[in-house]
Amino acid sequence: MATPTEKMNSEMNFRRFQDGNNQWDNWSDKIFNQDASYKCPTYIHKTPPCQGSCPSGEDIRGWLAIGRGQEKPPEGLDWREYMFQRSTDANPFPAMMGRVCPAPCQDGCNRNDVDDFVGINAVEQFIGDNAIAQGYGFTAGEDTGKRVAVIGGGPAGMSAAYQLRRKGHAVTLFEENAELGGMMRYGIPEYRIPRDKLNHELQRIVAMGIDLRLKTRVGRDITVQQIEQEFDALLWALGCQSGRGLPVQGWQGTPNCVSGVAFLKAFNEGRMKVTADKVVCIGGGDTSIDVVSVARRLGHVKHSNPTDRPELVVRDGFVAHDTAITAAAQGSDVTLTSLFPTDKMMAAEHEVNDALTEGVTILDGVMPLEVIKGEDGRAVGLKICGCTMDGMKPIPIEGTERYLEADLIVSAIGQGGDMAGLEEMANERNLIDADKFYQVPGKPGHFVAGDIIRPHLLTTAIGQASIAADSIDHYLKQLEMEKRPKVDVHHFDLLRKLHEAGLDPESFDVKVGDLRGTSQSKYAVHNFEDRSEQEVIGSSELFLGHFQYTPRIARTEDVPTAEEVLGHFHERLNPLSETQAVEETKRCMSCGMCFECDNCVIFCPQDAVFRVKKGSSTTGRYVDTDYTRCIGCHICTDVCPTGYIQMGLGE
Repeated sequence: MATPTEKMNSEMNFRRFQDGNNQWDNWSDKIFNQDASYKCPTYIHKTPPCQGSCPSGEDIRGWLAIGRGQEKPPEGLDWREYMFQRSTDANPFPAMMGRVCPAPCQDGCNRNDVDDFVGINAVEQFIGDNAIAQGYGFTAGEDTGKRVAVIGGGPAGMSAAYQLRRKGHAVTLFEENAELGGMMRYGIPEYRIPRDKLNHELQRIVAMGIDLRLKTRVGRDITVQQIEQEFDALLWALGCQSGRGLPVQGWQGTPNCVSGVAFLKAFNEGRMKVTADKVVCIGGGDTSIDVVSVARRLGHVKHSNPTDRPELVVRDGFVAHDTAITAAAQGSDVTLTSLFPTDKMMAAEHEVNDALTEGVTILDGVMPLEVIKGEDGRAVGLKICGCTMDGMKPIPIEGTERYLEADLIVSAIGQGGDMAGLEEMANERNLIDADKFYQVPGKPGHFVAGDIIRPHLLTTAIGQASIAADSIDHYLKQLEMEKRPKVDVHHFDLLRKLHEAGLDPESFDVKVGDLRGTSQSKYAVHNFEDRSEQEVIGSSELFLGHFQYTPRIARTEDVPTAEEVLGHFHERLNPLSETQAVEETKRCMSCGMCFECDNCVIFCPQDAVFRVKKGSSTTGRYVDTDYTRCIGCHICTDVCPTGYIQMGLGE
């Protein structure tokens, strides 16, 4: 769990040393006693917890190393573009994810046990925004002659299309809406995702040669059977466009009770210009925060016509408010209710704080009981009570019932799939089943990714799409599906790095070469063991005492006050400058990979550890060991900050 913001702002964190483990050992004793262990250093590559926590599986440590100048780009390639290439190997939307991803990578960051996490999101936003400014693009792979239909133009569908084009497969994308983007466009407001940057990142993928069929719903405008006949494989990336209603009396059929998904879609399409006087939203996740923040920005019109009621715009995809109506808008009274306490809500901490600053009232630890209706059948309020939680089940507290006045009630408690016309594909939850390779069971050639499997994060959809694209590639090539690694992310590949640097190992001739192996041979990478597909390195394996307290360079935000929020639609997050982004990359501890600090070289009493010659050095091959000098004293592994050196050779 990341260090709480208020703690980081008020005190240093001294979690670097465990109790009783803050005294130096006697290194002289080690030198003379531990040579009997017969253990010598091995260079062990593991997955850092930031990457292990990232549902997209980005090589975060890698592109941070490029930013701080430790990993060098290929000759002729600017380091900024190299960062972009490494970042987008997994995620083609760095400008978007750098803004709205809740950043589980930062919660997992080992730097939390020194002071505060590395600002991964902020650096990723810099990568994305710089790429847009510089016009960086993507390159499609060599044509394979195979054709894949991708159904859905949201983060999962577009990411899959991107990965499939990189592999050389032709892609036709079917999208029900008039524009691409899915929930990035229709579910998240523009002050969080600027539409010009979203359009650029989408168009960069389309420019790879994607055939678009917009305003086309599969199951209505074209049948599944027609697509099966036209294409070699299908990927279902429908997303979840239907919001769940409240499971309480009075909700069903009440006109001014709407879902959070429909509310945000009406706003993001530009149809809803104002909302109601008193808005009550039930939720606690990111969607509910977006609903209440939008409602505070829109306000209401005091003397509105019945035809201008917001629920009519929300429920009808063609009705829209007249722009002139916004001139008379006044602030709305907006309340968010949550089953969980504020500090346990699903929404990101800073989003909750922003909503409070903007004048939203948050009632936590309460549950809805009943929608109260007036004589005209419209909701006039919501009955609630205090509750405790038994896991995910709320338990009402007797005697705490109360009443909230409401002109509009919004349910943001979850989303579901819209499988109309696709009932043959739906499971009992109205979603689509997937196996571990993201194939649809019992449907050869059908694959699936994103929220339609189980609603989750945008970054989760992007990660699933990448694995699904690999599976589709195997299917089209008629290859057996390979077992996915335990740590299933986009790993750093030392052989690829050596090739990139022109340092490929020599070919091995079995008739001439020594099968027993030798440290002088050039046909293999010596002393290096890659455990990244099986192990994530924890902070207990690092030498945390190496790292100094260095405050995080945090992005600033333009968050309007309750008095300023009406009509405030410009972006809240202020990006880091290039200088700030580079400084923040230097806080990365490079967990599980050498970052060239020279500790092992300096502290080795036998001069057994040495730097690889400059012409043969690259990331992952900075130091080597002369085993004729090594006495197994373990000092190199003790002083290695990144946990890259382990005593194992000779066991």
